[in-house]
Amino acid sequence: MRVQLIIGFLILFISEILKVYFIMPFPGSQQSDTIELAYFLHQYIWYLRILGIVLLAYPLWKNFKIGSKLTKIILGGLTLLWLGVVYLFNFQLTADHMFYQPKNKTMASGSDNKIAKDKLILGVVHNGQAKAYPIQLIGYHHQVIDTVGGTPMMITYCTVCRTGRVYLPFVNGKYEQFRLVGMDHFNAMFEDQTTGSWWQQATGESITGKLKGKTLRSFPSEQVSLASWLRQYPNSLIMQADSLFKEEYSGLKNYDSGKGKSELTTRDSLSWKLKSWVVGITLGKTAKAYDWNTLLQKRIIYDTVEKHHIIIVLEKDGKSFHAFKSESPFGMLDLVLKDNQLIDSQSDAVWDMDGKCISGKYQGSSLPKIQAYQEFWHSWKTFQPNTLVMK
Repeated sequence: MRVQLIIGFLILFISEILKVYFIMPFPGSQQSDTIELAYFLHQYIWYLRILGIVLLAYPLWKNFKIGSKLTKIILGGLTLLWLGVVYLFNFQLTADHMFYQPKNKTMASGSDNKIAKDKLILGVVHNGQAKAYPIQLIGYHHQVIDTVGGTPMMITYCTVCRTGRVYLPFVNGKYEQFRLVGMDHFNAMFEDQTTGSWWQQATGESITGKLKGKTLRSFPSEQVSLASWLRQYPNSLIMQADSLFKEEYSGLKNYDSGKGKSELTTRDSLSWKLKSWVVGITLGKTAKAYDWNTLLQKRIIYDTVEKHHIIIVLEKDGKSFHAFKSESPFGMLDLVLKDNQLIDSQSDAVWDMDGKCISGKYQGSSLPKIQAYQEFWHSWKTFQPNTLVMK
């Protein structure tokens, strides 16, 4: 009976703890490829609980009937401890009990907006409608479901990876709902309501479950300051803070500048360290990363990717960045950054920071935009394992 008691309690304790340990940022939990084991534990936890209880039922009954007082105290204590573990690991330490969706989602015009203009936002434009989502807010919520230009969108952000992504929440043509379930390799994971499959925030890919290998369609977005966004889209709506989450938002008040409360969200000021900032782009089949410190110093980076001449430029605010193909409808450009404008050294045509030609030979045209992300180096190299690096 002693062996049976030990095995029963081990099954109950280990399965309950590992079910959460593997998908939350506990020491050592995010380095290994344990996602399939974590998913197994989530799917079959009730079977494991029943197995443990069945193994314990007779020995517990027998010991409480004829066992010594000390034995009864120990077994009773272990049972109460297990119940405490169940409560802690299912109602306190799980992602969807730590991070909630906004209860009062309010979108305000520029005139009614209460978000500071220097705050970073994730901006989306579709069918003539622009909306801005402050990172301080969506960083806590991890995802916000909204409609932009008549299309449902899933606005996501993972503060531990510094990844902002926008997806269309449709799976096999059907609108799907998602909940935050945890993280894998320090990246947020969402679970779809229909099949219970788990989806990676950084890539939009289902990494385990019935839909493994499926990918959500991504949608273009920009990470810039609210001031920069409103310059481009003065009629944009801006997500406002939900008064129910004031304390949670305050914990991210310095996140924009890389000063988080947690070591997991704090920037490393040196280059090419795990939590250094990079700008990542994917053009064609090529992914490439650029050092944020270099961009801060030079404010413009030139490169050639997939035979395209590209530039990455940083605005004067030191926050808002843009990536463009350095070309016009008539050929390649030789763009030089002067003040807060881009000037073609060959024709003296002038582009603003939004990529619009405001004077000269190409007036009225725009530079082709490239989707670019600012994130931690550990995130970009994990989810873009074949990335090239410009050093």
